[in-house]
Amino acid sequence: MENLEAQIAEWRAYAARAPGVNGRDVDELEDHLRHQIAELSNAGLTTDESFLIAVKRLGDVDGLSREFAREHSGRLWKQLLSSDDEPARTSSGWVEAFAFAVGAAVAIQVARLAAGFPDEEPTWLARNATLFVLPFLAAYFAHRRALDIRQWVVTALPFVLAALVVNLYPWSTGSDTEALVILSLPVALWFAAAYPYMGGTVRAHERRMDFVRFTGEWFIYYVLIAFGGGVLMGLTAAILEPAGVDVERVAEWVLPSGAAGAVIVAAWLVESKQRVVENMAPVLTMLFTPLFAVMLVCAAVVYAVTGLGGAFDRELLSVIDALLVVVLALVLYGMSARDPFTSTPGWMDGIQLVAVVSALVLDLMVLGAMIARIGELGFTPNRTAALGLNLVLLMNLAVAAWLSARFLTGRSGFHRLERWQTTYLPVFALWAVTVVVVLPPLFAFA
Repeated sequence: MENLEAQIAEWRAYAARAPGVNGRDVDELEDHLRHQIAELSNAGLTTDESFLIAVKRLGDVDGLSREFAREHSGRLWKQLLSSDDEPARTSSGWVEAFAFAVGAAVAIQVARLAAGFPDEEPTWLARNATLFVLPFLAAYFAHRRALDIRQWVVTALPFVLAALVVNLYPWSTGSDTEALVILSLPVALWFAAAYPYMGGTVRAHERRMDFVRFTGEWFIYYVLIAFGGGVLMGLTAAILEPAGVDVERVAEWVLPSGAAGAVIVAAWLVESKQRVVENMAPVLTMLFTPLFAVMLVCAAVVYAVTGLGGAFDRELLSVIDALLVVVLALVLYGMSARDPFTSTPGWMDGIQLVAVVSALVLDLMVLGAMIARIGELGFTPNRTAALGLNLVLLMNLAVAAWLSARFLTGRSGFHRLERWQTTYLPVFALWAVTVVVVLPPLFAFA
């Protein structure tokens, strides 16, 4: 009963914030809501189920309740479906994860031997490196989600098309467009792996946010595995080198296979150990968001005072773009880690707004310097790719800042900001695909 009263209190607080709604209106709506809950409870439903359906019914006659239902219903069903007395899975799926990890490790090793790496460094190996790993990750998700034949075909299609593009285009040795493809293809194919991860339900807002959460947690696990692997390799080298073992030759075998296999192992850890990292996510965002906000404010002030003109070059642009992407990723991960049942803004939401606004100002200054440089020297593949990325970031940050401000002032719900970010994710994927497919022939593979 306490849980029901807390849910009703949350609904009432949500309704009371709407403009033009007074306490009497809320009292009347609450009376209707309680009446519906009582009827449904008498019919044998649990209190949580009764509340969910009652709010949904009330939404048919009241726009305010419709907004509340839209924001909370999907998450409440998740809560209902994952009860504490739910039996544990009989298998964590580590065998299938291990099989796909071994497949990725073997594939990257065969490619390395065929290329003669590191004695030889052919560019086709760098172009195709992602295609030797991420298809195994996508196949792991497709197998775990039990996709049907049609969905397996849809899953494989982006990887087949990518393989044709990167291997049939007439690349020039050391070209800028080839370097851009090497950097952008992993991004495009990571989004392609989202389809099997979401079980083919790409239009579902909640599933997109789940993929954002998975990406953040996967990154944490992968970094931890990389650090652990680095320590292990260092200790192994220290032990075996006095015995005359060629440690560098051992590393040539271990590092590529380990890096490839860890992609699937980290994904399995996220899938099987979600509760562990979910506890870390709020702590990480609470720690790093203020630090990045301070850094962004300082950077924006410094460049606003001193200007970017003299210092603006490719290296600075790369650093700033990387910083903007990291800030966006941190904001997204913070949103995915947010308590879904807390609809009121907190101090962390204010800090995130400061970070987003500072990143927006910095992005505008970078765009101004970049447009001036393009006007002076003309378009190149690198400048075009950077310009497109900054425009994509500009649109995202501008709307995110506006929706965050509305949320902080009580004029909009948090779900609008969350929905904007998940709806905008395909734009990043589309730009990465554009860099891989369109820019090289546009600039004659220069």
